[in-house]
Amino acid sequence: MGGIGGTNFTPVINSPEVAILGLARANHQPVFEDGEFKPHLMLPLALSYDHRVIDGAEAARFLRWVAEALQQPFRLTLEG
Repeated sequence: MGGIGGTNFTPVINSPEVAILGLARANHQPVFEDGEFKPHLMLPLALSYDHRVIDGAEAARFLRWVAEALQQPFRLTLEG
C-alpha cells in the first residue's frame, strides 16, 4: 500500500491465508528523545490475522519481532 501513497490501512485476508502483513510508506516524523524532537524514519506496519487460528498475543510478539528485525537487520544473520 505504501507504494501508491497510502499511510494507514487494514490488509484483507484471502482464503486460504490466515494472516497478512501490510507495509505503508516510510516517512520521517518528529520523536521526542532526550529532551528534544529528533527526526526518525517511521514505517507503519499492519498485521491482520484470523483469530480462530492465531492467538492475538502471539501475533503481537511476531509483529514486535518484525519491527526489531527491521531496526537491526544484522542481528538476523547472527541469530539464523
